[in-house]
Amino acid sequence: MTAPAPAKSARPDRYKWTALTNTTAAVFMSALDGSIVLIALPAIFRGIHLDPLAPGNIAFLLWMIMGYRLVQAVLVVTVGRLGDMYGRVRIYNAGFAVFSFASILLSFDPFDGGHGAMWLIGWRVVQAVGGSMLTANSAAILTDAFPEEQRGFALGINQVAALAGMFIGLVAGGLLAAWDWRAVFWVNVPVGVFFTVWAYRTLRETVRRDGGRIDWWGNITFAVGLSAVLVAVTYGLQPHGGHSMGWTNPPVVALIVAGVGLLVAFVVIERRVAAPMIQPALFRQRAFTFGNLAGLAISIGRGGMQFVLIIWLQGIWLPLHGYDYAETPLWAGIFMLPLTAGFLAAGPVSGYLSDRIGSRGLATGGALLFGASFVGLMLLPIEFAYWSFALLIALNGIASGMFASPNSSSIMGSVPAELRGVASGMRATFQNSGTAVSIGVFFSLMIAGLAGTLPQSLTAGLQQQGVPAHVAAQVGSLPPVSSLFAAQLGVNPVQHLLEPSGTLSRLTAGQRQALTGREFFPNLIAGPFHSGLVVVFAFGAVLAVLAALASLLRGHRPAPAGGASAPAPLPPADRGQRAPRR
Repeated sequence: MTAPAPAKSARPDRYKWTALTNTTAAVFMSALDGSIVLIALPAIFRGIHLDPLAPGNIAFLLWMIMGYRLVQAVLVVTVGRLGDMYGRVRIYNAGFAVFSFASILLSFDPFDGGHGAMWLIGWRVVQAVGGSMLTANSAAILTDAFPEEQRGFALGINQVAALAGMFIGLVAGGLLAAWDWRAVFWVNVPVGVFFTVWAYRTLRETVRRDGGRIDWWGNITFAVGLSAVLVAVTYGLQPHGGHSMGWTNPPVVALIVAGVGLLVAFVVIERRVAAPMIQPALFRQRAFTFGNLAGLAISIGRGGMQFVLIIWLQGIWLPLHGYDYAETPLWAGIFMLPLTAGFLAAGPVSGYLSDRIGSRGLATGGALLFGASFVGLMLLPIEFAYWSFALLIALNGIASGMFASPNSSSIMGSVPAELRGVASGMRATFQNSGTAVSIGVFFSLMIAGLAGTLPQSLTAGLQQQGVPAHVAAQVGSLPPVSSLFAAQLGVNPVQHLLEPSGTLSRLTAGQRQALTGREFFPNLIAGPFHSGLVVVFAFGAVLAVLAALASLLRGHRPAPAGGASAPAPLPPADRGQRAPRR
């Protein structure tokens, strides 16, 4: 009589592990593509015969870096809500197909120059649409499939895969680009096709869809408003009117004002419309609200930090240790591996522990450790011993892993089953928006720090090596963003800036060797760059403290918000029901 029971329970067990495997591959691929291009940019622009640092071409470079994250930040809430309405698995499966199709077309760029760059940017946008459909619904599918006592572990694995994809992409981009720049897009094709077919064959809806209507005004105001702000951040990094950045550019100011205004209108609309895009009542859940605020602060701290560390390695540390500029993109990814290792080690463990001891302590401790790693990086000399750098970035990775899994589990466990798609999308929006804003904030702080001293240092250093005063002044007056991006692209900045004028050919062999060697630019930029680093890392430490405070305010683990088969209504704001800690 009892024989059928094990068979009956084994089936859902098999399904939850299938769901975990498939969604983990999906978020890994999506996050990988967010960062794999970063290290592969030099090979990509060489492949399409475009100088990204030439006047007018920096926009192509910025959109290659920022475009993917911008689209993901804007769309994840909308596609998460569509998953709640029409089926999470349906939207998720369609996302896999879109992502794979865009990857194929990215690898067959038929153009050169600016047209080639536009082809890549356009299909990266389409790829990001597919990635948004995957990211927004993967956490909701897992939350539906796993019981509460295993949810933290499952979401931890999923979150680890997402951030590990971001970190591993830094190394994979360098390795693949060394073979062929198109390989950074080819790598997705077999994986995407296999998992698309597997998802269609194995995943199923486990929660009743609530249907409903699309909140058009809410979707439009949110998408256009957030897009305007993030586009303004992208163009704010470009020089304007003799300034090193474009924050005083009238279109940038107008975009920020219009974007914030539309986001305010979005909040008003959501409070009044009958079928809102999001449920404002979700923000009455302390775990949901403060978990997302903590996640936003950590994302802002983590996203820009990657760029700063890569530029530190590629522009200064690696050349001073004998690495050619052309090799620095690959080696920067390799030397960042302790960050990835720390995260991979801590993420699953913290997810497992959060199911047993709760999320608040782990996430709060992770945020504080995250801040401590920033303080350590701030105290490092510009010419550091690698073991100390490796230890600090490994600590940063461990802290990220300690925070990410419990925080995701706390957010997703606090919402009713029928709203998990939109809740997952909102969580991803906070994370992706934080990363996009982070790049703008960290780069702005760094450029502002360099703008005060780099022009004079660069001009004086060039003149000492025989460069004519007018040429040295012209090169020194160029915006610091060009020097930063040149270093990131594995290009010798001084050689790149002097070659167009033919100045190098008129200098002695000794002067040419000094100017284009591995030590001239790193020694020149080291002092101003370190001043910028101190400001950037201090800002990251402050963000980590704010994240720890928000995490602490989330309260204890809330009562279960409904299982996969029994959606629960949103509890009243004043109920305050709590489950005992496990």
